[in-house]
Amino acid sequence: MNFHVLTLFPEMVESGLNTSILGRAKARGLISFEAVNIRDYTLERHGQVDDYPYGGGAGMVMQAEPVCRAYEALAETIGRRPRVIYMTPQGRVFNQAIAEELAREEELVFLCGHYEGVDERALEIIGAEYLSAGDYVLTGGELPAMMMIDCISRLIPGVLNNDASAEFESFHDNLLEYPQYTRPEIFMGMQVPEILLSGHHANIEKWRREQSVRRTFERRPDMLADAKLSQKEQEFLDKLRETAETSQNSVP
Repeated sequence: MNFHVLTLFPEMVESGLNTSILGRAKARGLISFEAVNIRDYTLERHGQVDDYPYGGGAGMVMQAEPVCRAYEALAETIGRRPRVIYMTPQGRVFNQAIAEELAREEELVFLCGHYEGVDERALEIIGAEYLSAGDYVLTGGELPAMMMIDCISRLIPGVLNNDASAEFESFHDNLLEYPQYTRPEIFMGMQVPEILLSGHHANIEKWRREQSVRRTFERRPDMLADAKLSQKEQEFLDKLRETAETSQNSVP
């Protein structure tokens, strides 16, 4: 899996990605990433990549030419026009399902905007898809791009030491992850749940699934509409709802 980030701040992207799990995965040849400096593709002798917006308004807009030239040079090197993602609050909100879809690509380009955005013509010419990190505004697209690359990379076989970790964690079956514990067995008077010490794997798995259902119900009930539950897990969820409803009705 090869990631390419078109950015005005390549050092920010490189320092963020060349560490920890992603850095080790890159060293092992499982993934690669490069930060392409858009300034290298401007024809302005002073390295200018932005200008005032037509029609007036605050701020500056990134010019179309350096963005297009950077993308076309990358496409020529790769030998085809790769899928390109533009970081913007106007796009679909990124989630695990989108990460799984993008993980099937061989090449991915992330375009990081700055200032008031990118000239619309560039986005149309390179066929950019819009993705958002959430309903808020950042100073640039680098942080969302790195976040998405991190999420996608975890789905590439071999990137995690335990490949099962990529599957059985938050959002598996559209449920939040169950609570985790490690040594010591007792900490500040709080004990690890007895079931986790039993060694009975079937019971542990049942407990963990119920905890995932409970946690999702309490923290992200909106996710339950698409959750994949067994009949017994659905019955467990129904009891949680009944208990919550009874509790609400009993409040004076």
